[in-house]
Amino acid sequence: MFPIRVLIVLAVFAGSAAQGKSLRSSDIYPADYPTVQAVAHMDKLVRERTGDRHSIELLGQNDHDSENYTIAELQNGTLDMARVNLAVFDHLVASAVVPSLPYLFKSTADMRRVLDGPIGDKILADMEIHGIIGLCFYDMGSRSYGATKPIRNVADMKGMKVRVQQSDILATMVREMEAEPATMSAARTYRALQAGVIDAAESTLSGYVTSRHYEVAPFYSLTEHSMAPGVLVFSKRTWDEFSKDDQRIIRAAARDSVPYMRKAWEEHETSARLTADAGGAQFVTDVDKKSFADALAPLYPVLVTDRKLQDVVKRIQSAD
Repeated sequence: MFPIRVLIVLAVFAGSAAQGKSLRSSDIYPADYPTVQAVAHMDKLVRERTGDRHSIELLGQNDHDSENYTIAELQNGTLDMARVNLAVFDHLVASAVVPSLPYLFKSTADMRRVLDGPIGDKILADMEIHGIIGLCFYDMGSRSYGATKPIRNVADMKGMKVRVQQSDILATMVREMEAEPATMSAARTYRALQAGVIDAAESTLSGYVTSRHYEVAPFYSLTEHSMAPGVLVFSKRTWDEFSKDDQRIIRAAARDSVPYMRKAWEEHETSARLTADAGGAQFVTDVDKKSFADALAPLYPVLVTDRKLQDVVKRIQSAD
């Protein structure tokens, strides 16, 4: 039998959940970015499916510009939702390393097939023990190098200082190519390129354009070495406040936002290419990708040490 005091607390808690909640969602990108637009679409679905009991408040661009900081906010419950790059989970969730491996996926369609299936579901589920509920994956495009000089072969990387996001795997990749990784926020990268502190920045085409790196690093070399996706995640502390029915609604709304996001992403990438062209960017297309793939292949057993995950990697590589 519960004491009266506990019963009162439970009643208040249940009443507050029934009244609805405005969920605070964060992203490092501005309001017109496809990932933010997809969460806005999810908000519409959640409102419709809960009779306006629950909604999602888009907080705007994350001023901290640190996705590791965002993960900490989710874990302690000061933030409800966020879209982050999966690579920030490299040090926390062993299976999250797999989609970030260099040249793992043959194409965008291949990446979507894997992440929409059981392998993707397992990666999302593995986050829960760390206080994070994984909802779905969002495309982020392939990653390449915006630099002050063309990069056509892995040998061109030697001695370069390259900005990478906060990800152990991306830093390790840069070192393997005999270059020096520099971990810094996106906000600092433009000035670092401009001042010659770094020679290149690893990013998606969209990130290259959104940050206007084409102004200070005019060569965008299409190495396309990684297709690490974004991931929409939820605070477990907040998640546990919801009924099972509401959890199902939120999870379904997240999954249903994925096709919307992919369409917006494809349109955004087309627009980004036009913006970069108009801004004077030079796209280096004659990249010897095999030289990069051969140089980075030895990292697979180093980055993925768990035998079961190594089997997952082999299944992805062998799939038609």
